[in-house]
Amino acid sequence: MIMDGEKADAGEIDQVALLGLRSGRLNRRSFLFGSAVVGLGTLGLGGCVTSDGGMSLAEAQKVYGPVPTEKFPIPAADVSKVDPKYYRRTVRYETKEAPGTIIVDPGNYYVYRIEEDGNATRYGANVGRDGFRWSGDAYVGRKGEWATWTPPKEMIKRQPEAAKYAGGMPGGLDNPLGARTLYLYQNGAYTLYTIYASSDPESIGSGITSGCVGLLSQDMIHLYDRTPVKTKVVVLPA
Repeated sequence: MIMDGEKADAGEIDQVALLGLRSGRLNRRSFLFGSAVVGLGTLGLGGCVTSDGGMSLAEAQKVYGPVPTEKFPIPAADVSKVDPKYYRRTVRYETKEAPGTIIVDPGNYYVYRIEEDGNATRYGANVGRDGFRWSGDAYVGRKGEWATWTPPKEMIKRQPEAAKYAGGMPGGLDNPLGARTLYLYQNGAYTLYTIYASSDPESIGSGITSGCVGLLSQDMIHLYDRTPVKTKVVVLPA
């Protein structure tokens, strides 16, 4: 996999499953991201969440509307396919973590960015499927916009149709990495896990990946712009 111009080891995404290529375009919904690797260690962190009313469908259609200013203009997300509880919202969240910290709650399909005064911005997410979830502390080691994706040799061997991308699939709307990616590190090493942009609204609120976490593109851009390198990330047990 190539990320931000860096060549990643082929084994990093050994478990990526490309289940279908339609008319020469990558079927992103069929993509199971990441690699089944050793967990980062369990962490017990309780978060008490309360919330009031969320967005209406009309409001969500505005928030998740098209983003024409991007390098690759992003179309509106079909939020009618998303359970309203996964729309972005501000909620109460009691935690000892500092503002700016990202907390991933895979059991409930949420990602939180801790704000001031006991609040958090909450985003709906897709997460790792059963058997591929992990928990522990990490941090954002690097960030990427419209990164290139390269299938590992192991994947090409299993699925020859992916060979057409052996030289790298440039960033774009059909690229599995999406518009933005936060790469999670621990002790100076890339963990193989990411928080990435998903263009598939039907995936939000489900476990479909091999450990990575996806937000709708509009939410991912919102989080990415407020997340510097070195930001702490806590992944709760599912």
